[in-house]
Amino acid sequence: MLKILADADSLPPSHRSIILRRAVKEKIETVFVADRPLKDVTDVARIHTQSLRDPYRQTLDKEELRKIKSPVRMVVVPTGKNSADDYIASEADENCLVISHDIPLLERAVEKKAFAMDDRGQVYTPENIRQRMSERNNNYIFREMQLFEGKSHPFDSKTLESFANTFDRILTKYS
Repeated sequence: MLKILADADSLPPSHRSIILRRAVKEKIETVFVADRPLKDVTDVARIHTQSLRDPYRQTLDKEELRKIKSPVRMVVVPTGKNSADDYIASEADENCLVISHDIPLLERAVEKKAFAMDDRGQVYTPENIRQRMSERNNNYIFREMQLFEGKSHPFDSKTLESFANTFDRILTKYS
């Protein structure tokens, strides 16, 4: 079973919602990482934990009951450049799916043989991550030279659907 590592700072709530629904439904270990607690994630983890414990409230003592937890976690890292990325990269391995908007983080994940996808549904592999990093670096240079703004297209229903379909395909194939 894949463990999901989500760069929560870079994911819109609509994307987090898709991940949360699947994680709860299939009890997939899922770690959202950000420099602040995210209410949607903490609420789902709390409510899911309560629902998992409810059937055992009359039969288990409090200590045993506390061991029953949702596989969804929120990890809050110190505020700072790349702190969430560093945490995710340190946890990533070949049994992980890393989800982020951050291309350098996805490159680090691929180097550790993790599955990697962005918030637009693009899957990254050793074969295509170098090209994407090169494009990213060139765009950065062009923006610095003020040759173009280089803004990405806004999220729309098609982008969200692409993300959801790719996420579903990866989990179905590797879970």
